[in-house]
Amino acid sequence: MADIVLGTGRWSAAALADEVANRRAAVRHATEVLVRSASGLDEISVRQPSLLPGWSRSHVLTHLARNADACCNLLLWARTGIEHPMYASRDDRDQAIEEGASRSHQLLMEDLVASSDRFFVAARDLPDSDWTAEVTLSGGDVIPALHVLRLRLLEVWVHLVDLDHDVDFADIPLADAEIVLEDVVQPFGGRPDVPALTLDVDFGHHHRRWDLRGTTSRPAAVSGEPGPMLGWLLGRTGPGELRGDAPELPDWM
Repeated sequence: MADIVLGTGRWSAAALADEVANRRAAVRHATEVLVRSASGLDEISVRQPSLLPGWSRSHVLTHLARNADACCNLLLWARTGIEHPMYASRDDRDQAIEEGASRSHQLLMEDLVASSDRFFVAARDLPDSDWTAEVTLSGGDVIPALHVLRLRLLEVWVHLVDLDHDVDFADIPLADAEIVLEDVVQPFGGRPDVPALTLDVDFGHHHRRWDLRGTTSRPAAVSGEPGPMLGWLLGRTGPGELRGDAPELPDWM
């Protein structure tokens, strides 16, 4: 069987199937951690502020549920070839989050679990050949359906930390943290408001380096472990646990 072209690389059918299985397993594990953490909240603590300005923890949980449904829409698009955008509109997305955030902790949990289950069913049932189908994100970026799994992995881990409850960026498994870091670094590339940066991250058994070509002529070198690097790049934490002269960064998205 001929190799499958995906992005700039070529994959065998077996390698693609393995990648799908690995990414599904990673998302399932992250979701299990999310559900366990969110279950530890109550009617009072779920109303407390999250790490996202203007959002309570109930807003974050509702967003995660609606994002699961949005990812289902993308997988339906990949399977049918018929356009199914993530959200009907930005206003509809925001309104759904505001309305959902007012519900009880029990209803928030039921919604989170049910929407996550719908996503896992959609990911389980998508034929192998459809993981290479292209779909379009809300911001206009075109990605293969395979990357919807990466998108969901990032959403779950980052917003789980945003709950500001019992999980930090340092708790993310190293393999997942590397994937999330790749997808966090990528949107910074080529932006005129981002200074030139060289990022060196220690994953224990290996290092990864990312170079961001910004507007300054000499890049700043920043190094550290995955958790603190993620927190700094996403604007959730300062650079105190990193090494180097960390510049001020604009908002990630």
